[in-house]
Amino acid sequence: MIAIARLTIGEAARRKILWVLVVLALVAVAVTGWGVDRLVTIARASGSPELTVQLGVSQILIFIAFQFSFVLAMTAAFLGSPAIASDLESGVALALLARPLRRTSYLMGRWLGLAIVLVGYGAGSAILAILVVGWVSGYTPPSIAMPVVYLVGEGLVVLTLSLLLSTRLPPIGAGAIAVVAFGLAWMAGAIERVGIAITADNPGVNLDVVGQVSRAVLPTDGLWRGVIYGLEPGIVIAAASSQPLAEANPFFAATPPSPAFLAWAVAWVVLVMLVAGLSLRRREL
Repeated sequence: MIAIARLTIGEAARRKILWVLVVLALVAVAVTGWGVDRLVTIARASGSPELTVQLGVSQILIFIAFQFSFVLAMTAAFLGSPAIASDLESGVALALLARPLRRTSYLMGRWLGLAIVLVGYGAGSAILAILVVGWVSGYTPPSIAMPVVYLVGEGLVVLTLSLLLSTRLPPIGAGAIAVVAFGLAWMAGAIERVGIAITADNPGVNLDVVGQVSRAVLPTDGLWRGVIYGLEPGIVIAAASSQPLAEANPFFAATPPSPAFLAWAVAWVVLVMLVAGLSLRRREL
């Protein structure tokens, strides 16, 4: 398994697409830093209170995280979808599995290698963006580790789903389904939050089930709520929590994900990998 993980990391490092994403991330961070610096400079020159400036920067940082979460999901899909499917189509898997190598070890090695690459790319980009924004604006979120961990967790969920799909589908199909599923999960969570707000006076209408089912099937939206919570200053949470329509905002989270949900997210990854292992064992090479 370790040997396959090392091989996978080497393959990912040789892919041009990965280095293109790294360069684009650096360019995006540089542009973001310049834009936030100009915005903060203009706001302070116009006499805006410092608290208003800091609150504005915090919301910009959340929006940046939202954009990057989709980039990270697509990166996970691009890495995971061809990991098994391409080897099966090219015959590489047949050559590897002809040796005394179990299919589950091969699958776990692929997942481990890609997870290391994804965590390095996602965490490095996210931390760099937070530090650059903090340097030019003076605002740093209450926690740097929390939103980064949740953000990387989203990527790992999509990566795991992509690997499962890769055992049965071509790379393009597996990657497309994984990305669409990620987007649908986010939309289901947004529908749930808006529905709770607009049906607050009608207890007979319950839209909670939309988000609950979505988070059970694909826990990315629940992890995204953790990203928001980690980036929000305490004053925003305290002020917005008293507003009945605050929960309708898809970029606001009054509480972090519960321990029960986090346990389910970990169990989800394990269960999906077990299903992927079973699927690969039954696949004819």
